[in-house]
Formats: sequence, C-alpha cells, structure tokens
Amino acid sequence: MIERHITFDVHPDRTGAFEQFIADEYRPAMARSPGFVKLDLLREADSPTRYQIAFRFEDADSAAGWRTSEVHRALQPALTTLHAGMAIQAYEVIG
Repeated sequence: MIERHITFDVHPDRTGAFEQFIADEYRPAMARSPGFVKLDLLREADSPTRYQIAFRFEDADSAAGWRTSEVHRALQPALTTLHAGMAIQAYEVIG
C-alpha cells in the first residue's frame, strides 16, 4: 500500500474554498480512481492556512495512475489558484 501526504500553504482568504474544492471535486474524483483506498484532509492546529491531504492507494501503480490521469490534470488549475505552494512526501505502508 502507498500513502502520500501533500502539504499545502493555502491563501488565507481561500481556506473555505480550498476545503470545499477538496470535498466537492478532488475527493470524489480520486475516489473513482482504480486502487483508491482513502483520503483525509487535515488542517494544522497551530497554522489555520496549512493543510495536509493524506491518501492511500493499493499500490504504486494505482497511485501513479491517479497522478497521470486526465481527471487529475484537469483539477490542477483550480487547485493551484487556492494555494501558494505545496510539498509531497510518499510513504510505503508497512504495518
């Protein structure tokens, strides 16, 4: 199983729009992707404009399929307007 964490620095005036976009657009699209397991949206307790999406796919091929999908690419322009930067970390789930 593969888990990825993407940390976003969301524009202060766009936090509500970011949360809505993830709930209404990003999560449903990802959930239809083969191998999808789950997605959690987290907001840092001490920094209300820093969010993390943690999601799992059954394997690396499934995760790569989402990353390279037409649906994922189509969501990127709208997502990019909501944040000032992001960082991605991938993990292999071992237990």
